[in-house]
Amino acid sequence: MSSAETKSYNDRVKVSIEGGIADVRLDRADKRNALDPAMFDAIARAGKDLVSNKEIRAVVLSGSGASFCAGLDFASFQSMANGGSSNGDTKSNSGENAGAMQPGAITHLAQQICWVWQEVPVPVIAAIQGHALGGGMQLALGADIRIAHPDTQFAMREVHWGLIPDMTGTLMLSRLVRDDVAKDLVFSARVISGTEAHQLGVVTRLTDSPLEVAMQIASEIAERSPDAVRGAKALINRLSNAGAAEHFAEERKIIYSLIGKPNQVEAVMSNFEKRPASFVSPTA
Repeated sequence: MSSAETKSYNDRVKVSIEGGIADVRLDRADKRNALDPAMFDAIARAGKDLVSNKEIRAVVLSGSGASFCAGLDFASFQSMANGGSSNGDTKSNSGENAGAMQPGAITHLAQQICWVWQEVPVPVIAAIQGHALGGGMQLALGADIRIAHPDTQFAMREVHWGLIPDMTGTLMLSRLVRDDVAKDLVFSARVISGTEAHQLGVVTRLTDSPLEVAMQIASEIAERSPDAVRGAKALINRLSNAGAAEHFAEERKIIYSLIGKPNQVEAVMSNFEKRPASFVSPTA
């Protein structure tokens, strides 16, 4: 991709590169950049292209419109209400199952849209506004630096739907906050503001202009030695991402044990029907 040229992936993600900065925009503003099959595929492919790009110095990841990413598309929850999968039965535009593993990979597609930003060898800065819910929050956690508006709504919403954060979220969150804080956010599925997220250590900086500040940081990084910056990210990740493959495998094992089971379907149905849930006791 030449300088300042924009590439579109599935009409869901746009990437432009100028001055060594890759501007990655989720581009489904009318749906608050919710994750559907085309979006899963687009994010993964955009990230993969940047992994091998030697010209970039930094990446800014943001969402078009009022929200960063509101999480799974509503159609996915409708599928779960009918006993389907949150992502495992969903085909991307490339025909790949979102739960399928590529040879040699430590993630499946749904995990990869978050993890790929750790594989990109240059710093990735997320500019977050509006909503970062469920998969949207996990996507933000995949970045190296998070710049957010104080009023942004963050939440690990998966337990609310009878699931677990299954897109690398528990590992990425536990790197940033104490165990008890991570458990509080995951177990309760509560929504927190950007201000609280910053206080807890989830957000790096607060500002009324997340994208502008993210671009400023990216510009500063772009002025540093690319060898030094890439080396620094690799060293920090070597410590913080240790054991990732085993963790992600366990994540997949647990999510597959939950999807479509009575309690998971009941969680979805009770939310849709706006009634108290009636769960059965675990069998294991």
